[in-house]
Amino acid sequence: MGLPDPAGALALIKPSVRAQTAYTLQAPAARRKLNQNESPYDLPAALKHEIMARAVALPWHRYPAFMPDALQQRLAASYGWQADGVLTGNGSNELIQATLAVTLDAGDRMVAPSPTFSLYRLLAGVFGARYVGVPLRMDFGYDVERIIETAVRERARVIVLNSPNNPTGSALPEGAVARILAATDALVVADEAYQDFGGPPAIPLLATHARLVVLRTFSKALGLAGLRFGFLLAHPAVAREIAKARLPYNVNAITLAAADVVLDHPEIRDEHVRTIVETRECTIARLAALPGITVYPSAANFLLVRFRTLPARRVFQRLHGDFGILVRDVSASPELAECLRISIGTPDDMDACMAALTDILEG
Repeated sequence: MGLPDPAGALALIKPSVRAQTAYTLQAPAARRKLNQNESPYDLPAALKHEIMARAVALPWHRYPAFMPDALQQRLAASYGWQADGVLTGNGSNELIQATLAVTLDAGDRMVAPSPTFSLYRLLAGVFGARYVGVPLRMDFGYDVERIIETAVRERARVIVLNSPNNPTGSALPEGAVARILAATDALVVADEAYQDFGGPPAIPLLATHARLVVLRTFSKALGLAGLRFGFLLAHPAVAREIAKARLPYNVNAITLAAADVVLDHPEIRDEHVRTIVETRECTIARLAALPGITVYPSAANFLLVRFRTLPARRVFQRLHGDFGILVRDVSASPELAECLRISIGTPDDMDACMAALTDILEG
């Protein structure tokens, strides 16, 4: 039996939602996965056993803590802020959604660098707001003055600053967030998902700027992408308002236990970050020596590479089909024409990727 015609139901969906392209990602199986900016290093088995022991001891038939106060205290201490200005989330994506839900009304303007993380454009459209992209410079560096001029002209309600920026890897220059806060009246959302790998942090500005919201995640440097944990730092009064848009009991008990255990071992994060940054810098130098490509500066755990002599789509297909290496094809965007984004994996992953690219470009 066929399904009914959905036209009537679809007519009830907001036009601003129907106009958006959904956030999707196809991730075919590959021997080397370098497409989602994950940590290439899993947690040590001993830590996983410790997490599971804590999880097993919990009452699974009860809801987790509505507000995980002890964990928020630990996050506050670790990141130099106040516990009542910390919100935890099911990944930082949930907190992006909650922040925009409590700030953007239909017709409001949100200013963001372009290109940047596509979820911001999608959610702005869902809430009926107008997304105003500010082009990055030719080398994908931030044009801070143009962001300020655009935000003032558009009377922006929200300014999004991803630093380091996804998918370009570019970081804001020192002092840029303070300049933008001083020159505008908007809520400034500093998305620092990749800040462990480079760039100046915005967290020190929280003590003097109530219009600043900082987002962090455990999915990248801390290696918990599969458990989904993020947190937000803001003035306590602002955090209380954003909390109204989170779902109740939004972070499960096992993830809360995992975040607590990971905070006990900052040395593991530091070791992994150091290795990833060293591998990134070595890979940049090696890529720069290959013919027919441009590799852009990156402060993140990934690199943006533009192919000048071969179509990026063909390189993507050969990397996956011939060598079992999955990267991210971002070349459909006009700003990223002929570009691929390559996550930094283990040194062995990057050796394999370099060998494959050398074969493709020089073969």
